[in-house]
Amino acid sequence: MPADHIPCRPVNMAGQSTWAERALFGLHEISKILCAPTETSGIIKSVLTILENFVDMNNAAVVLFDEAENNDTVISTYADPVAARTYVGSMPEQAIGQIVTSQQPLLVPDVALDMKYGFARAPAWEVGPGRIGIIGVPIISREQVVGVLILDRPAIAQDSVVGSIDVSLLSMVAGLMGQMLRLHRLVQRDRERLMKDVAHERKALTEGEESGNDFGIVGNSPALRAVLKKIEIVARSNVTVLLRGESGTGKELFARAIHMASPRQNKPFVKLNCAALPESVLESELFGHEKGAFTGALNQRKGRFELADGGTLFMDEIGEISPSFQAKLLRVLQDGEFERVGGTRTLKVNVRIVTATNRNLEEAVSKGRFRADLYYRLSVIPIFLPALRERMSDIPLLAEEFLRRFNESNHTDLSIDPTGVDVLTACYFPGNVRELENCIRRTATLAQGDVITAQDFACRSDGCLSSIFWRNPTPASSLPGPQLAQDSTGTVDKDTVPAPPPPVPSLPVDEVVAAPAASSAPDPAATCPSSSVCSAAQGEWSAQREELIEAMETAGWVQAKAARILGLTPRQIGYALRKNGISIKKF
Repeated sequence: MPADHIPCRPVNMAGQSTWAERALFGLHEISKILCAPTETSGIIKSVLTILENFVDMNNAAVVLFDEAENNDTVISTYADPVAARTYVGSMPEQAIGQIVTSQQPLLVPDVALDMKYGFARAPAWEVGPGRIGIIGVPIISREQVVGVLILDRPAIAQDSVVGSIDVSLLSMVAGLMGQMLRLHRLVQRDRERLMKDVAHERKALTEGEESGNDFGIVGNSPALRAVLKKIEIVARSNVTVLLRGESGTGKELFARAIHMASPRQNKPFVKLNCAALPESVLESELFGHEKGAFTGALNQRKGRFELADGGTLFMDEIGEISPSFQAKLLRVLQDGEFERVGGTRTLKVNVRIVTATNRNLEEAVSKGRFRADLYYRLSVIPIFLPALRERMSDIPLLAEEFLRRFNESNHTDLSIDPTGVDVLTACYFPGNVRELENCIRRTATLAQGDVITAQDFACRSDGCLSSIFWRNPTPASSLPGPQLAQDSTGTVDKDTVPAPPPPVPSLPVDEVVAAPAASSAPDPAATCPSSSVCSAAQGEWSAQREELIEAMETAGWVQAKAARILGLTPRQIGYALRKNGISIKKF
């Protein structure tokens, strides 16, 4: 036994206290290692090394399951990989299966006396009584067993408290490992998608030829054409672009369009979701790290800025980064210079920055949650992406494209008839293009025949859950209140639900589905179930519209002045103008 090996035998109260302090110190060190942005195998080896210092064990191994490739990974205290696999292979399958199926720890105090799990009958474990015991715990991620941590230790008595203490300790370590594995696999999938970017871009160009543009963006509505025209102009320069809009409007696709329309189109297009990673990992992902920068950093690693050198870096959900990381990002945006984590050499890159958010950054700046200087660096050219309800004429084209992709991936030959298209164009789609795609996939999967009709859609059977956002709007006063989710520039407040269409009485599902597509000036009479209710709704809508026009005329068609006249905010007045179909007069 090594001189610094600390057996966990709580002989007395003082001894228990000493062991508890050492265990807490070990857990602290393990948690730091598990947070390090480095290779999974290196992290687990370091964890097993630390475990040896406060768990009385002989050997240990971690088995990580990979159902996709049917190839398990074994990481052990053995230096030889063959010996590690032999060690794990000697474990009875019944014991490993018990840990996986029950998702509970396994404790075998003495393998020589065990008949339940097969250790006493296994040739590799034919030892005398009182020599070896086994502890195994599951590694769980999102309620699924993704691996097993198993070790052998000196045998203990059946009723010994030492075994239960070690089981609790190893269960905590396995829980931390499960979170680490989930994060690492998320990052790995993201990196694999980066390797396929060139193929995706080429495919997007091919698909774009069919939809009337060169970026693979489907649609031909005026709102979409205006955005694409602005992208073509902006892409010629290297200025930073901030994409604004609701969730599901396709910010990544528009960011790629900027890259493909720029002189950097033959250089890398690198993307990163800032909200998916904690700050410690985000810093390493963007800036990279040097070998030995932290525990487990076995090799030098380039960050996304270096990978995107000469090309474009797309940072999605930029409004989610912490204030401390905002300061680190500011310097790169100003000078294009940074240091890798743990490094001293200053690196300089030439990267076009495109960011995106669905948060109201102006409000975040005013409340001190987002740095004003960083906001001005990011919002050099803001581009507001239209919601799907603002480009209703694109819905049939998008539906056909999503259905084509479904047919291609599922080897089917489905089509959609005009009644099905009418259902789609009558929907509000608070989730925008993403929700439309999900609707097409769901309906195509459950369709009764080869042609999708109106009756195949979930909303016809009252099964469309997203309709809660728009089917039963609460009647408001003359103008919308602070609950609205969209400001005058199209920015969406993430903390609120999407704003409903003009207030009309709640309708049965069939009547809602059969309603005509929303336009810039919707007619409440088109969906009213009775003439009396229609008259009341029409009168309220007309009164709102006249009041707005009068205020705008008085204010010289300046929205901010009209908002003060009506006692509203500019965000509310902008939404009210769009809702009532009032075009802004320009002088």
